[in-house]
Amino acid sequence: MATTEIRIAGFGGQGVVLAGMVIGNAATLHDGKFVTLTQSFGPEARGTTCSVQLLVSLEPILYPYLTTPDILVVMSRDANEKYGKDLKPGGMVIYEQDLLEPARLNHGTRTYGIPATRFAEELGRKMVLNMVMVGFVTAITGVASPEAVRKAVGSLVPRGTEPLNLAAFEKGHEYGKALLANELAPA
Repeated sequence: MATTEIRIAGFGGQGVVLAGMVIGNAATLHDGKFVTLTQSFGPEARGTTCSVQLLVSLEPILYPYLTTPDILVVMSRDANEKYGKDLKPGGMVIYEQDLLEPARLNHGTRTYGIPATRFAEELGRKMVLNMVMVGFVTAITGVASPEAVRKAVGSLVPRGTEPLNLAAFEKGHEYGKALLANELAPA
């Protein structure tokens, strides 16, 4: 496995940073991979575009900063507009399908959408859309094992919210597995 470069982007308040921390924690502490994580957001934070950059590798990472993402996870229109052009040719876009129209994703050859906000609302808290997205990313990319991500969710989310956040992860993960199964099914 070469180094996989991932950018997760959305707006402040969607839990973008926590999503990146969960995936990074899972990959490094529980799956034994090498990971770097950097984040960027405006001084206003909530409501402005923010992103997390992850590098995941089986070998030590010599340059810890993202250059050209292989995977772009976008949870808002602004994030798509700001970061979509940076995606590696042939890269993968994972997006919040209730906030972004597929026609606006004119980058990436592989696109996967999920109604993460709607699923989070069905679970009773819109705030867990980030964990729905983490579950989906885990299923679609395999960058971290589901078991590792479950452990990371349990250790990183606020105390008392673990069951809800794990349910959100499972919702996204199951949706991703079903989407891939349908994609691979013979016609």
